[in-house]
Amino acid sequence: MATRQRKDNSEELHVARLELASALASLSDPNDVERFFADVFTKAETRDIALRWRIFQLLDEGATQRAIAERLGVSLCKITRGSRFLKDPESVVRKILEQGKSNRRKGKRK
Repeated sequence: MATRQRKDNSEELHVARLELASALASLSDPNDVERFFADVFTKAETRDIALRWRIFQLLDEGATQRAIAERLGVSLCKITRGSRFLKDPESVVRKILEQGKSNRRKGKRK
C-alpha cells in the first residue's frame, strides 16, 4: 500500500495564519468574533479555545494549578503551559489580561 507523502505547506499555512489574525483584528464586536469562531471552528475546537482562555484567567487571578485542574478537569501539563506564557513579560496573553483588568477598573469608576 502506497503512503501519501505529506506536502510541506508551512509557508502557505504561515500566510493563512497571518490572514486569520488580520481578519480577527478587524472585528470590533465580540458577537462577530463569536460567530466567526462558530463558522470556522468545530464546537470541540471552540470549547478548547475557551478552556485555554479560562485557564489563563484563573492563573492570572492567582488560582493554584491544582485548584484549576480540579475545577476545570484538565491536566496539570496544560495548566503549566499556560503558566509559562503568563510569566513572559512580552506575552500577548499577559497584555490582553492586563488590558482587561484596566478596562474593568475604569468601568467601576464611572
